[in-house]
Amino acid sequence: MKGNDKLIQALNSLLADELTAINQYMVHSEMCANWGYDKLHEDIEKRAIVEMKHAEKLIGRILFLEGVPVVNELRKINIGADVPKQLANDHTAERDAIKAYNEAIKLGGDVADFATREILESILKDEDGHIDDIEEMQDQVGQMGLQMFLSTKV
Repeated sequence: MKGNDKLIQALNSLLADELTAINQYMVHSEMCANWGYDKLHEDIEKRAIVEMKHAEKLIGRILFLEGVPVVNELRKINIGADVPKQLANDHTAERDAIKAYNEAIKLGGDVADFATREILESILKDEDGHIDDIEEMQDQVGQMGLQMFLSTKV
């Protein structure tokens, strides 16, 4: 089924966001593992895997719409030198993703591609969960202090 070119372009932009997030999360996850924060490593790694599934859904939808998935484009990856900076960078990535998904969902409705819109809405729910998890950790750092927070992540 030939899809709307503007929507396919938006899907490819979202794909670039997801591929960037996967890389950023994997580096943050491995840094946490290297520092001995195994629970934090596992949490971030799980988030990266969810982002991989998002990329897979986007690629599948682009192909269905007879577009060409662009997998060699990444955004700037923002690696945090410590856990608070990682959380801040990840929060920014999720905030930007939520904005981009909302715009693409609106576009899907505007071009009457409600199936694509539904796929994007399901991904948006995951992104909402990701930002909620990150904000929860940031709140814990603020309330407990960094050292206490990190002691719960060993």
